[in-house]
Amino acid sequence: MNYLVIDNTAGAVRLEEIPEISYASFYELLRTWLSDERYHVAHYFALPSDDRMRFYCLVLDDAESRVLITSHATGYYDDTALPSLTALHPQMHPFERDITERYGIRFDGQPWPKPLRYPFDRYNRQSSIDNYPFYTMAGHSLHEVNVGPIHAGIIEPGAFRFICNGEEVLHLEIALGYQHRGVEAAFSSTDNRLRQMCLAEAVAGDSAVAHATAFAEAVEKLTGRERPTQLDRERAVALELERMAMQIADTGALSMDAGYQLGQVACEALRTMTINTTQAWCGNRFGKGLIRPHGTDHPLTPAKSAMIRRNVAEIARRYEEVRRDLESSPTLLARFEQCGMVPREEMRRIGGVGQAARASGLARDIRTTHPWGSYGKCLHHEPVIETSGDVMARLEVRCREVAQSARYIDQLLEIYEQKYGALENPCETPDYTTQLTPQSLSFGLVEGWRGETCHVVVTDAEGHIEACRIKDPSLHNWLALALAVRGEGISDFPICNKSFNLSYCGHDL
Repeated sequence: MNYLVIDNTAGAVRLEEIPEISYASFYELLRTWLSDERYHVAHYFALPSDDRMRFYCLVLDDAESRVLITSHATGYYDDTALPSLTALHPQMHPFERDITERYGIRFDGQPWPKPLRYPFDRYNRQSSIDNYPFYTMAGHSLHEVNVGPIHAGIIEPGAFRFICNGEEVLHLEIALGYQHRGVEAAFSSTDNRLRQMCLAEAVAGDSAVAHATAFAEAVEKLTGRERPTQLDRERAVALELERMAMQIADTGALSMDAGYQLGQVACEALRTMTINTTQAWCGNRFGKGLIRPHGTDHPLTPAKSAMIRRNVAEIARRYEEVRRDLESSPTLLARFEQCGMVPREEMRRIGGVGQAARASGLARDIRTTHPWGSYGKCLHHEPVIETSGDVMARLEVRCREVAQSARYIDQLLEIYEQKYGALENPCETPDYTTQLTPQSLSFGLVEGWRGETCHVVVTDAEGHIEACRIKDPSLHNWLALALAVRGEGISDFPICNKSFNLSYCGHDL
């Protein structure tokens, strides 16, 4: 076969087991797969291997919960350009751009051959964020508006270049890479597993639980050991708590941008209550320190479980009141409806994921399509779908997911208490020492609150981490934001931006 078939619960695979095919075969395989909506790419990256460059690709089959893994290779110094897949399938653009930027591999016919992140070890050191090649349009009635890279408050840098005809936005280009931190390289620079877990938590601070869970599961697969079932439940509770906190925060941010102060302050209070619940559980409001390989330093106890259930029930009750007020406000509805629309087909073409994709009618949710842990056992997740693809749809997805997450947490903890309620410490302590399987590849694939979060880990001949490749859901959805503002007034950009709330640092790895 031209590819290996596994699923999201499978262990690590030896590199020698991954089929290596010609680029012509790879191109035809991807061309065919990505023409079908059921498939999309979880990750595609290259790694030097002796005198060769080997390219690995993980494709998700959303209809049958399969993960399809294949690879191709070129000579390390081979300057032959590879036909670009982006020209056919735009979802490939960030992967091809990243490979070109890191290693100088050229893709013939790539329609957007621009730097992606400006990593410190990029192939072309003459390429700089200061000379980013923004797209331009000529016309006497057109003008450009630049926002950033420095923004108000404490958010990270990013440049937004608008081309406008009067107030109408014709084109938006988003340039990131101002704060490349070398996070991926840091994973292979240390064998200290605890330090690696702390790095995973820092990929994107508002998604600490999602990224830590993805990395921990990739590492656990490389050890060949099973996780305790109760640990799966604890991680699901932590992921759903993180989802509640951030969806509530985004509801408040959208209310603020529309001048609805009541919604803003109510959501700020509820978000605080949610993250304080996480802090009472593990000592950190964002869940840092909670996710560890094979165990936990903060096991749930009957008292903590009861506290979480009590708080979540109160948060859900009060948030439902906020949601009813939002949905009955003519001012908000007039501002949010039919604003920042991204059609379903466009979201599919660019590889959109998470809540943004689901708001456009694209049912991408790893909890359903590629379930793992408790999502494949005691929870049977039904994704929240809206179809209009506008700001209001993205808000509605958030509102409905908060209520859904609250139900999941209560359900998980009720099961947990029934089975483990008599135990004060049902989970094992973390394991930082187990040797990883050498020359193997594993991945952690979870549904964070923004969407599909993927960590791929490759080990060397001694079982050390040779490379870690991370995909934050924002990687694809930045382009969705650019599409959302086309044809809108430039004054609509703030609420369109807030309705996606993408991560700068999740992109600038």
